[in-house]
Amino acid sequence: MIYNILENLYKFPRFLIAVLLGFFLTTLKPFFRALKNKKEVIVFIIANTIIIAILQLILRVMTK
Repeated sequence: MIYNILENLYKFPRFLIAVLLGFFLTTLKPFFRALKNKKEVIVFIIANTIIIAILQLILRVMTK
């Protein structure tokens, strides 16, 4: 079964790229719409910074 999947990926690389691009564009489209407002951009940046800091802290604690 895995062999068939890999064989199809080698035969149709454009299809794989198109599917991945479509997935990410569809997933991120609401964020692109929301970032048109300057206030929302600031909130988005602050929220992402907090999330990254928390994840970094969790990973540091896990690796000790």
